[in-house]
Amino acid sequence: MTIHFYIRYHTTFGQRLFVSGNTEQLGNDDLSRAFAMSYHGEFWYGSIETDDITDIVEINYRYILREDGLEVIDGEEERVIVLSEKIEELSLIDTWNFAGNPENSFFTKPFRQVLLPKPSRSVNRRKPIVTTHELRVKASLLKADETICITGSGKTLNNWDSTKPLLLTKKDSWFTIPLNLSKDHLPVYYKYGVYNTKEKKFVEFEFGKNRFIDKDGENKKLIITHDGFVQLSRPYWKGAGIAIPVFSLRSNNSFGVGEFNDIRLLVDWAKLAALHLIQILPVNDTTSTNSWQDSYPYSAISAFALHPIYINLESVAGEKHKALVTPLKKKQKNLNKLPEVDYEQVMKFKLSILRELFEAQRESFVNDKDYFEFFDLNRDWLVPYAAFCYLRDKYKTADFSRWKIHSVFNDDAIQRFVSPTQKHYDEILFQYFMQYHLHLQLRAASEYAHKNGVILKGDIPIGISRNSVDAWKAPQFYHMDQQAGAPPDDFAVKGQNWGFPTYNWKKMREDGYSWWRQRFEQMSNYFDAFRIDHILGFFRIWSIPLNAIEGILGKFDPAISVHISEFNSRGIWFEHDRYCKPFITDYILEAELGDQVDFVKENFLDTIDEQGRYQFKPGFNTQRKIEEHIAEMADDGSYIRQGLFNLLSNVILIEEKGSQDQQYHFRIAMDQTSSFKDLDAQTQQQLQYLYVNYFFSRQEDLWKKEALQKLPGLKHSTNMLICGEDLGMVPACVPEVMQKLAILSLEIQRMPKDPTVEFFHPKNAPYLSVVTPSTHDMSTIRGWWEEDRAKTQRFYNSIMGHSGEAPFFCEPWVNREIVIQHLYSPAMWSIFQMQDLLGMSNSLKRENPNEERINQPADPKHYWRYRIHLTLETLIKEKTFNEEVRSIITSSGRGNNYSSHIRI
Repeated sequence: MTIHFYIRYHTTFGQRLFVSGNTEQLGNDDLSRAFAMSYHGEFWYGSIETDDITDIVEINYRYILREDGLEVIDGEEERVIVLSEKIEELSLIDTWNFAGNPENSFFTKPFRQVLLPKPSRSVNRRKPIVTTHELRVKASLLKADETICITGSGKTLNNWDSTKPLLLTKKDSWFTIPLNLSKDHLPVYYKYGVYNTKEKKFVEFEFGKNRFIDKDGENKKLIITHDGFVQLSRPYWKGAGIAIPVFSLRSNNSFGVGEFNDIRLLVDWAKLAALHLIQILPVNDTTSTNSWQDSYPYSAISAFALHPIYINLESVAGEKHKALVTPLKKKQKNLNKLPEVDYEQVMKFKLSILRELFEAQRESFVNDKDYFEFFDLNRDWLVPYAAFCYLRDKYKTADFSRWKIHSVFNDDAIQRFVSPTQKHYDEILFQYFMQYHLHLQLRAASEYAHKNGVILKGDIPIGISRNSVDAWKAPQFYHMDQQAGAPPDDFAVKGQNWGFPTYNWKKMREDGYSWWRQRFEQMSNYFDAFRIDHILGFFRIWSIPLNAIEGILGKFDPAISVHISEFNSRGIWFEHDRYCKPFITDYILEAELGDQVDFVKENFLDTIDEQGRYQFKPGFNTQRKIEEHIAEMADDGSYIRQGLFNLLSNVILIEEKGSQDQQYHFRIAMDQTSSFKDLDAQTQQQLQYLYVNYFFSRQEDLWKKEALQKLPGLKHSTNMLICGEDLGMVPACVPEVMQKLAILSLEIQRMPKDPTVEFFHPKNAPYLSVVTPSTHDMSTIRGWWEEDRAKTQRFYNSIMGHSGEAPFFCEPWVNREIVIQHLYSPAMWSIFQMQDLLGMSNSLKRENPNEERINQPADPKHYWRYRIHLTLETLIKEKTFNEEVRSIITSSGRGNNYSSHIRI
């Protein structure tokens, strides 16, 4: 068989197109071995010969655009051709599918399986005896009784008679129709349209120019045309959702913390309120210290294991072992009454009962065929996780470098270590037992959500704990001598240090990003969409030395450094120690440490010269050394600690490691340091020029290339809807890359990405985005309203459009108006924290809005324990409030099934 590939694509100089597919001629899906095409007129063209098609049932292929070492992968993932011995020559005429086309979003998992109605099943036409052409086209936004039809010039297509259109048949993602055009005069012109099968009536034509067929097909020759999308003048789908951590849920049956089973109640309420999405924070196991510090959901000890805190004991017990749970009813009631989560108490009692349940069910568990299926599918991460947990508890630390045995992971050794013949096997099996039941409960919650028209959106943290199974099992994937974080912003003026090791992307790339692909696959078991926490980390990460505590001393990685010659070329007299070491003088000491100056000079500093400059003693020349020493001091420790930290970070440049005094990076916010302010005006001006170039110009191409090496392939590996948290110091290339890949951005009213405006208006959001008035990392609408009176007043007048003085408190009508403003945004999703919806009700809102905040990003030791003050059962019964929420959502055009189509 000869297979010809044609694709219409206008390229520029230096661009090349390739075909990749599942045959040897197309590289067996190895993009590096893709088949090169050549340009012929309006088409890029290539052909291959397949001598024996008996070994190949079907061909699955896609196109690749290459330029300057970068690859852009065609967004069409479902071109599948079933081969037949009856066909000797096959021509494939294709349309490039721009991955950033919003239409592609409607073919992701949440839309195909839950949110959009299934199209009407058209009556199958009799297939022509001879098929010369087959047309395929996609259409997503159809009503329940609609299908795609075609009419056009010539007898076969009924000469443009819209009363007698030909109906296409839905197969997978394509509407298809076989045609015999051998007796029609070419070219044949045609259009697709919409047909209502219930009313048996033509509805509308697609817009745009007529399509045409100008290539002959004949016996044993077939032309298949992939026509892209039907061009319909229909508004895009828009929905509304709720965001709340699972631990924050409260129900009558939970055990002092929200549980996976509580998601079902949340679904019941969401359905009443016309909400179609539930967004939660990460739910992976974070058990590292067995203390409240493990409440931080972004520091998982496993990127795959679920956290035991979310398990429902009664579901595990069942009727047969209910008596083991009943005695804890009083304790359960007391924990449930607490205004916040008592993490340590909840974990203590849950684990104790889980052990009893495990012992009671052990024999039936090990013979459960469903468990064995779960184990086989998950053994790659489950076995190392169970071993890790056992060793963590045995040695009282998750720091595997301190374990006496197995501190270095060896797969063969671990397989022997978890063998059923080992004395500690029951401890290993106990971990399997918990993970299996967590899996059952979260999967059941997800299936329940789907049955009620609600999707679940998960959260993928950008990092993993350095004391984790993942770092233990594959340390080559991480830079263990670095810490990930974020540069300073309004929420954390000293930057953020998350403590996670940074990724060794080079090693991950060599492995085909298998760990990320496995991670996405695991999430798809439960979630329909997910948020990539700090998606900027795929472009570059804020990398902090291991000896630093604050994020202020980090630098972007990768980054193009500044060569020493660049300073010289701008007339800057370069003095290494003056720019790269802390600049400390008597004046600066007085400003930072006040009456503690003499104590600090005596204990922490040495004099450098007679000009009154100082340097740190070797025992205190890093923040971590100071932290360890200050912890032993009784008085004034915190005040001195911050002062010393400020002195250490009073630098202008950070030398590139191993560059032999040749390469440098600018310290972030250099112009705010006293070191910079002490320089003459000319030097300041020239440094400022290089600083702006370093952070806002020279890195853009590098960061764009970094993202395009990772994100397209990862996106291709999952059919979940992907959203990115793109907040903070956002490179200019980020919106372009996210748009190209149809990754939804995050737009927040009080965090505009345009530096020229104070507030972002939801009406200006792109369609491929999520708009929200607040997130878990900031105060709620009501809390923010009281933080800065002057700012609130400007917001009230400029964004809300009201004259006069703003209310001192965020009254329910104000809260409601802000919510409505977001609902009328063009964005695909408007998502609200539960607190922000409850703020619309005088009777349901929490009295003190400052108690509603979930996280303080500036505090690395924050206790994550917020719970809503109402039970979900109570909320479901609040008929007036629920009807109000439903009304404002549906009135905005959101929350409507596409079968009851409302133009927005």
